[in-house]
Amino acid sequence: MKEIINFRVNMIRTLPSPYQKRGETGQFETIYYLLVNMKDLPNNIPLDVNPRKPKMTTHVAKNLLNAVVEPETDFYINNRGIVIAAKSLVFNSQKSEVTIDLGDQELDDDKYSYGILDGGHTYTAIMKKRKAIPPDIEKYVRLEVITNVQNITRLSDARNTSVQVSDIALFNLDDNFVDVKSAISNELYSNNIAYKDNENKDINVSELLRLMYAFDIEKYPDDSTAPVQSYSGKAQVFKRYKEAFETPFYKSLTKQLPVLTNLYDLIEYELPSFYKAYKEKAGIKNSRFGSVKGVESLQNGKTIKTSFLHYDQTYNISAGFIYPIFGAFRCLLRFDKDKGTVNWIFNPIQMWKNVGESLAQNTFETQSNPQLAGKDKQLWLSNYRIVETQSLRMLLQKNKTTQTP
Repeated sequence: MKEIINFRVNMIRTLPSPYQKRGETGQFETIYYLLVNMKDLPNNIPLDVNPRKPKMTTHVAKNLLNAVVEPETDFYINNRGIVIAAKSLVFNSQKSEVTIDLGDQELDDDKYSYGILDGGHTYTAIMKKRKAIPPDIEKYVRLEVITNVQNITRLSDARNTSVQVSDIALFNLDDNFVDVKSAISNELYSNNIAYKDNENKDINVSELLRLMYAFDIEKYPDDSTAPVQSYSGKAQVFKRYKEAFETPFYKSLTKQLPVLTNLYDLIEYELPSFYKAYKEKAGIKNSRFGSVKGVESLQNGKTIKTSFLHYDQTYNISAGFIYPIFGAFRCLLRFDKDKGTVNWIFNPIQMWKNVGESLAQNTFETQSNPQLAGKDKQLWLSNYRIVETQSLRMLLQKNKTTQTP
């Protein structure tokens, strides 16, 4: 069921994307700046997209609660306001009202993409205390509503970085990443993972959690759903790990991290070759992979390292293209509940060699924008089916070979 909120605004200003003027096709972000009377603010704006639930017992939160009811009228100047990610916003100038579409909050894809992204403490303080505002005073709050957000993870990180990293750091204090550390102890990148705030290391542990989330076959068991949040929702990825890290499934899945990092890096490293191969079969000799949006071609002998194993490559590829391919291989994973172990029906590395060209073609011919590709559920599912179909062929061939006298 769609979550639609409607309320009066005192002022509204619109800031359209500057890229729309350049004639590009597709959706573009639009930023709306609103000034809203606290008493007009709806009481049902979802907060799930926010990396942390508001905790109103801290010193800062108590100051916010006091600021809502104090007689001063400069709250909208002193407070940073509330940031909302939305599907759309429509302004009715005759009624001075906005109608904001926050998607279907019963679907994970919408639940963790739309709602209050930043300013949850401000919103909660207003909801708790606005009835106590003196009747002869009007108090206002600033709202920033952003529609068509192409990369909710980057926006969330930019607005909530310190909060989200602190959550992970606090989780680490209780040695809750001991299984992760053990699983990667023999890997080249094991000493390059940051588990604490402000560690001078290249890879945050959240990157490893994202890989596991993409292979969470308990939450995403088939081709009816897709772990899109592994690309677009770091907060949801950490929440899932925090809930499940002690279960037999996640304990066994964690041991597969060396396989997952190897697979991710091979996709990142070999994707340009498979792109070129499928283009050549289509009769295009000069495929120009570096001209694809979201792909940077490095010049003058420069190279960049892949994410984990540090293979040298000459292309910097957006994760939005890699994750829908990477997540397709979860169809090869099985969990034995009796033994509490996961296993592969086929080696995912070898399977990548077999279907890499088909996956590259399906990905780049479905989406030319990496941020849209990373969130495209249908792309994730179609890639999954490519790998699943190939695995079924191989199982049939294996059975025929076994049955041959």
